[in-house]
Amino acid sequence: MKEITVQQLKEKLTDKSEHFMLIDVREDFEYMVSNNGGEHIPLSNLQSRVYTLNQDAEYAIICRAGARSANACVFLGQEGFENVYNVKGGMKAWAAEIDPSMTVA
Repeated sequence: MKEITVQQLKEKLTDKSEHFMLIDVREDFEYMVSNNGGEHIPLSNLQSRVYTLNQDAEYAIICRAGARSANACVFLGQEGFENVYNVKGGMKAWAAEIDPSMTVA
């Protein structure tokens, strides 16, 4: 499984490429507490929403610490997505390295 660090993710988000998307697979309450602008698709909804995603785009998948996003990456890979990256350390790493003021539920 391919991974991306939070530093690399920050650069990608700053570049604002139209072919890159951050997907946050945490639950609603977690996303409401804190998020970094990713498209919110809870892991439990990913299977029903996969048809809305472009297989040619590049995706970074984030959750609280990296386990749910890893599961999402495996699923997307099985669905034929090739450019999928698990955000190493998830939102906990984002809060620790990028935005220390952020509270992570």
